[in-house]
Amino acid sequence: MPQTQRPLPPQGRRRVSERSAIQTAAAIAAGETSARAEAEAAIARIEAGDGAINAVVVRDFDRALAAADAADKAIAAGERRPLLGVPMTVKESFDVAGLPTTWGFEQFRTFVPQADAVAIKRLKAAGAVILGKTNVPPALADLQADNPVYGRTSNPHNHGRVAGGSSGGSAASLAAGFVPLELGSDIGGSIRVPAAFNGVWGHKPTYAMLSSEGHHFPGTDGARAALAVIGPMARDADDLALALDILANHPLRQAAVRPASTYRILVMAEHPSAKVQMPIAAALDDLADKLADAGVAIDRQSDLLPDLEAQHRHYMKMLNIAISRGAPPEGQPPTTLVEWFGLQDDQARNRRQWHALFADYDAVIAPALGVTAFPHDTTPLPRRELVIDGETTPFGAQFAFPGLATFPMLPATSVPIGADPDGMPIGVQVIANSFADHEAIAVARMAHQLMRN
Repeated sequence: MPQTQRPLPPQGRRRVSERSAIQTAAAIAAGETSARAEAEAAIARIEAGDGAINAVVVRDFDRALAAADAADKAIAAGERRPLLGVPMTVKESFDVAGLPTTWGFEQFRTFVPQADAVAIKRLKAAGAVILGKTNVPPALADLQADNPVYGRTSNPHNHGRVAGGSSGGSAASLAAGFVPLELGSDIGGSIRVPAAFNGVWGHKPTYAMLSSEGHHFPGTDGARAALAVIGPMARDADDLALALDILANHPLRQAAVRPASTYRILVMAEHPSAKVQMPIAAALDDLADKLADAGVAIDRQSDLLPDLEAQHRHYMKMLNIAISRGAPPEGQPPTTLVEWFGLQDDQARNRRQWHALFADYDAVIAPALGVTAFPHDTTPLPRRELVIDGETTPFGAQFAFPGLATFPMLPATSVPIGADPDGMPIGVQVIANSFADHEAIAVARMAHQLMRN
């Protein structure tokens, strides 16, 4: 194994003995434990371990225990649901009736919705017990979770490093072992990057496959934002796939069971617009070799890829419009409708190119971000910089990696594959064609298993 890469971190190995969400539901149904006991244990883990991490910033323990008791009564009556009695937390930006939804803004500290988001309703209908909500950056607009309402979330692997964002509290809650399942959202890598930084799993679904109702900027009326999706986060692939099916608007095509020799995968260890740390590039090279040894047809470059520099440029323009809801940067004119429709045409052409690529490939594997979790940094994002292998680069260039899947609205699964020399998790994203969400998870599962061997 290259010296620049280490196996999955110890936290990942310790979690093997912990129950997954599926295992927890099965154990509760079998009478080996109870929903009440699982909720109490999760609450105890949060109370004992969250002080230094600050992931679970809104706690709803009394109602959670009542929901657990109701789950136990339902089980005693013979009822079975896929998550019945399983404790979990959810991202702060989702509406949960009776709990504040601030999106990290001080002015919305007192806003308390009266209805659950659609995704929350679906999780509760599946039997999940919601313990509380996890931290975010203001407007969900950063790759670290720090805001004036709830403060800063730290990475459980190293408290001096960020947990990522905007679903940073979500990923930290999983990585700390508080819960087996989480709910996040993603427009600029907000599921995939925190998952990678914390050594857990996350899935950005095909655009509009999951309902975003009840997950919208405070004070707005809930219109779906361009590029933005919601999606599950978990500690293993099976839980991720189950949660995706529970949350989906329509049944998703399941991945066929296939031998490795039937796959063709493109592995991208670099991008023309952004640098990649050596440990991440080495991990991708190692993964490509292991996939090839397993019989997978591997390419490391392809003429079928679209112009990635142009894609990054168009993505950043659309991303900034979506996040600001069209408000222009100070001193600049607003985007005109003509420009917006032109940008949508750029996106349509880009999507066609990616769809053509997936006629030849089952998946593309690329960095979730070109760096592992970086030290806490209060520098405003437009002025922030990163030092990558001794070279200072603009932080914003790193959005090129999340944009690979976001701009063409493709599904992507973030999967842990190792750790850097500092012991920080390395995660990569597996991108698949539109609606092939389970194929992305299946390839990610194969990659994860190979890198653990």
